[in-house]
Amino acid sequence: MTNVLTQPRPIRLKGRSFLALALTPELPFEDWLARLDDLAARSAGFFLRRPVVLDVDGLDTNRAELRELIEELGKRNVRIMGIEGARPSMLGSDMPPAMTDGRPASDFEEPDGDEVEEAAAPLEAAPVQPLSGNVVPSIVVTEPVRSGQSIFFPEGDVTIVGSVASGAEVVAGGSIHVYGTLRGRAMAGTRGDGAARIFCSKLEAELIAIDGFYKTAEDMEPDLRGRAVQIWLDGEKVNTGILG
Repeated sequence: MTNVLTQPRPIRLKGRSFLALALTPELPFEDWLARLDDLAARSAGFFLRRPVVLDVDGLDTNRAELRELIEELGKRNVRIMGIEGARPSMLGSDMPPAMTDGRPASDFEEPDGDEVEEAAAPLEAAPVQPLSGNVVPSIVVTEPVRSGQSIFFPEGDVTIVGSVASGAEVVAGGSIHVYGTLRGRAMAGTRGDGAARIFCSKLEAELIAIDGFYKTAEDMEPDLRGRAVQIWLDGEKVNTGILG
């Protein structure tokens, strides 16, 4: 035992990159929490097992108010893994750590209660070809996206040759094309691209979003369900229209 302890062995360290949800609260916090409760009520499981970062950049608040907000989020089963944009005076040893240099991303995971499963194996996408000039990079996924799976491509467009199941999600920095039924969640323009669009052959989505502005299933026009549609952003309004 002594020999084992006295012979140093290197500790193996590995890098990991995780997709986290960035919440950006607004003042007053009571009103913002009420809107959050409304979203959670209409989209069960929205924050389930999702790492969350709290972005408070530019908010005129203090440590006590921030601590109270984190406690209120905890009561809603929203676990904060880090805080971004906070002044050092706002943080303490009993609060989540400060985080910086996060890559822009959009929100979303919303498993359907009885459809929550173990995460399925990641899908393989067609390789991204080297591009020159101003061509937007893209990937093509040549099989359906099953429940519990995620496709995350912040660099550009995503094309799904198949359907997106309920409980699955597609997150793209550019536009999203689904040549099948879109039952899960689709988030386009996640790096600030308000010109991105979502196209699908059959709309049955749980949630759609462009540049952080979203619609849940309850917000979508009933006559668009089951139709081939395109979704785009006009200012801060998510619009949907029938294709063809």
